[in-house]
Amino acid sequence: MADPAKEEPEAMGLFLKNLAFVILVPGILAVWLPVRVLAGESFSIEGVRILGLCPLILGAACMLWCVYDFWKSGRGTPAPIDPPKALVVKGFYRYVRNPMYIGVLSVVLGEAICYSSWSIVLYGICASFLFHGFIILYEEPALTRTFGQEYLDYKRQVPRWFPSLRRILLRRTSRE
Repeated sequence: MADPAKEEPEAMGLFLKNLAFVILVPGILAVWLPVRVLAGESFSIEGVRILGLCPLILGAACMLWCVYDFWKSGRGTPAPIDPPKALVVKGFYRYVRNPMYIGVLSVVLGEAICYSSWSIVLYGICASFLFHGFIILYEEPALTRTFGQEYLDYKRQVPRWFPSLRRILLRRTSRE
């Protein structure tokens, strides 16, 4: 049986690692770099720019939810230096294999709208290509080596980027 006195500090340490990940990786990619790209443009939620708050807030919520799932279900972090001990297939990971990246790109889209900035749109497009390359060249092979057939089955069932509406509807009707 697990020792609760030992598990609590381990859980706190894992929480702090995930917090550091959120601040460093999505914080830099979704906040710091886009703001640096802007250099002087002003944020506004007036007029049509208010529509940018929707993808910004939903993207941030998605990223935090994904980190929570890595912490609780995966018992690790999204960072390659401290990967999860278990394959995370719950939450948004039931519908797409890369919801954390989708969350980051949603935040960037929201910023592009709020700042009315084509520079951030271009940054988001470049980031999406870099994310895709990283996923194909590093993440997917690493997950296959780590989790084997479990990941290959998951990969076959869950799309990389775009959720299957049919799959979502089938999942809902099977619960009723």
